[in-house]
Amino acid sequence: MCGIIGIVSESPVADRLVAGLRRMEYRGYDSAGVCTLHQGALVRQRAEGKLANLVRELDAHPAPGTVGIAHTRWATHGAPTASNAHPHATGEVALVHNGIIENYRPLRDELIAEGRTLESETDSEVVAHLVSREIENGASPEEAVATVLPRLRGAFALAIAFRAHPDILIGARLGSPLVVGYGEGEMFLGSDALALASLTQRISYLEEGDWVVITRDGATIRDEGGAVVERPVTTSGASAAAVEKGNYRHYMQKEIFEQPTVVAQTLGSYLRPAEGVVGLPQFDFDLSTVRRVTIVACGTSFYAGMVAKYWFEQFARVPVDIDVASEFRYRDPVLEDGGLALFISQSGETADTLAALRHCKRAGQTIAVVVNVPTSSMAREADLLLPTHAGPEIGVASTKAFTCQLAVLAALAAHMAVRKGRLSRDEEAEVVRHLLEAPAALNAALDHDEDIAAMAHLVAPARDVLYLGRGADYPLALEGALKLKEISYIHAEGYAAGEMKHGPIALIDENVPVIVLAPSGPLFEKTVSNMEEVRARGGKVVLISDAQGLAEAGEGCIATIQMPRVHPLIAPLVYAVPVQLLAYHVACVKGTDVDQPRNLAKSVTVE
Repeated sequence: MCGIIGIVSESPVADRLVAGLRRMEYRGYDSAGVCTLHQGALVRQRAEGKLANLVRELDAHPAPGTVGIAHTRWATHGAPTASNAHPHATGEVALVHNGIIENYRPLRDELIAEGRTLESETDSEVVAHLVSREIENGASPEEAVATVLPRLRGAFALAIAFRAHPDILIGARLGSPLVVGYGEGEMFLGSDALALASLTQRISYLEEGDWVVITRDGATIRDEGGAVVERPVTTSGASAAAVEKGNYRHYMQKEIFEQPTVVAQTLGSYLRPAEGVVGLPQFDFDLSTVRRVTIVACGTSFYAGMVAKYWFEQFARVPVDIDVASEFRYRDPVLEDGGLALFISQSGETADTLAALRHCKRAGQTIAVVVNVPTSSMAREADLLLPTHAGPEIGVASTKAFTCQLAVLAALAAHMAVRKGRLSRDEEAEVVRHLLEAPAALNAALDHDEDIAAMAHLVAPARDVLYLGRGADYPLALEGALKLKEISYIHAEGYAAGEMKHGPIALIDENVPVIVLAPSGPLFEKTVSNMEEVRARGGKVVLISDAQGLAEAGEGCIATIQMPRVHPLIAPLVYAVPVQLLAYHVACVKGTDVDQPRNLAKSVTVE
């Protein structure tokens, strides 16, 4: 979601602030702004749209100064206009905010009743005015922030600059991430380590409720109660080079093609090939005692969880509940003693998923987290941390994070099955062998990239597209439809193939392409029968299968996409590739913004 960067330095900061915003473009945004302190004044420039618009503003109206804050905004309250863009400012303070102030309306009414004029439609501006009011009444910056923070309900990461105190910035977090960066004679605030990657590798992660005062010489961190606390300074390992596209046209394309490598890296941390066993990180919990697994996630991660449900129930014979995080808490779920609550997230900061995690923790569940950022909030609060090793994922539409999640979840399901006595030693070795085949199979799937590109024009004109799959391919149908919606803006839906005749078949005509995922195997014949029902009604079918499946059922399809023949265990990883590539090439044909699709953010840090 929104990106924040702040710098306290002895040299000009505007260019570095913009460079930091550029490293956070992947988070999704619709406006941007910078504010620096110069000769006792707040110098602010803002622009709607892409960063190039802000750069033009800064070229025409520079922002000199050695202290400053900057922001990319993803609109929540108020349209994406220059007046709603951050930083928000009064005569005394400027502020940037990631998150949502849920009680902003009564706070806004209070400020207006006092005669204050607010220029934007945002919830964020009220915080600037509240802090400014305290400063105007004689409070120090620290006193002002300490007074205002307890009045805010919701989620926030804040960075605040003070006109009359040009040597400090104050940051605060509750529900949204914020990190402190340590330099030589300068200090930084950022939404994540990647934002600061070219500035410093030495960072501290603020905990829930923390706020921090940074100067050129260091940082003073206080907890929610105001007590000074120490937070570990770690080496981030984030690389600015990781956000380069290389020779690829888009980040998404690069990340699709990285999947064989990152899946191999991920599996390498969970499998012991020489012994033929799955090994998990050590933790104080006996998986053999798990009576029920509760999986909670959002979006693509939710579909990874749907695949995992098949695996847990098939291998470990453990009942699994799965829910979207945004609904989970509100249905007051029944959580049994001895349960394992499993949360899946690329960023580890997704607001709904994090709130669900804390709900389960309060209910006494053991918390396992599959996450791509091992320093994230979810990772730090987990009992069992299961990191993926996908590396930074810049494209908003998740690709390599998804397949790495699947790899981790397959390993976890197999390990639980062993611990519960449901998999023999030989069966475990067979599972390990098949998982080790996944990177080569992903490479083989990528070999058909040009074939998929050549047929994308058949799908691009459609207004509606349906995806069908059975068993573990049903979540892949949902994921394929989501990818197409996200980056090509074509309406698409995924269905369990057998459900077509219970309603969706009414949508079928010659203008609706139907993408069928049907690897040869035990479910192939039934899936093909559903495909024939579509063709009998004039539907145009694209069949994704292996050579055997295409030989049996490919005739009469408008296009076919051949995949390697693989064991059903790894089919979801392999069949993710063609649905990703199809969405990618259709979006290229349509000319949409593949890496930063409209209205979307990479990490959703508000509920």
